[in-house]
Amino acid sequence: MVKFPEADNRWFKNVFICRRCKSKTRAPILKVLAGKISCRKCGGKALRTKRKK
Repeated sequence: MVKFPEADNRWFKNVFICRRCKSKTRAPILKVLAGKISCRKCGGKALRTKRKK
């Protein structure tokens, strides 16, 4: 899908999607796993990584 690694990093690195409201957030993976990051829109802590199609 992506032609070069820099574009792959822009699209997918540290991008998480809220499972409740589907909004995107960019945050470090260690903070997401620790539960320190919450969704800006709904306040939920259930985040998933952006999927590559």
